[in-house]
Amino acid sequence: MQTKKIEIKGIKDGLLIKIGSGKWAKQEKALLEHINSQKDFFQGGRLALDVGNHILKAATLGALRDTLFDSDVKLWAILSDSPTTEKAAQALGLATRLTKPSPPQLRDRPSPAIRGEAALLVHRTFRSGQKVKHPSHIIILGDVNPGAEIIAGGSIIVWGHLRGVAHAGAEGDSKAVVCALDLSPTQLRIADRISVSPPGGKDVQPEVARLEDGQVVAHPWNQA
Repeated sequence: MQTKKIEIKGIKDGLLIKIGSGKWAKQEKALLEHINSQKDFFQGGRLALDVGNHILKAATLGALRDTLFDSDVKLWAILSDSPTTEKAAQALGLATRLTKPSPPQLRDRPSPAIRGEAALLVHRTFRSGQKVKHPSHIIILGDVNPGAEIIAGGSIIVWGHLRGVAHAGAEGDSKAVVCALDLSPTQLRIADRISVSPPGGKDVQPEVARLEDGQVVAHPWNQA
């Protein structure tokens, strides 16, 4: 079966691309080739994919999301006629509808009593050689593998395994912390203090690392 021409249209939240009904491997290849051939058009864009009846697992969608991220394209939604694909997309935190109105109480009644701070939210896994740097806090929904590097002016939160290099408080903030579900970095740095060996124990558990008396110390999340 031949790969159908890719259908693209603009929507309020970015671009919507409809995937044909041919074999997924061919359709995915055609999609990536099309995006790479028009990098200037897609760079920095938000992408929703209508995959029709394709039955896709979370691993397949996650790999596609990471590949698109490497091309500076954010995959934020998967539209599908398959309940399996829809559940896989939801498991990855991807939207499965084009419109998602905010709750009225959040849209109409902002609370002046709650003050937040700027942060970079990244929904992906970092592989060896990949690096992210941000002047404020960084929140990662995914793993940070050995050889990857995370540098934040504020705190670092990893909802996954932290096994690479993490530098919180990179601009001198000694109150910054590093949190992870599995805190096992190859190097952990807070402000100007470095811990080369993992500060946590052998048991895998959520931990928070911070400076105490000039040393990087980690505690279980529920005791921090």
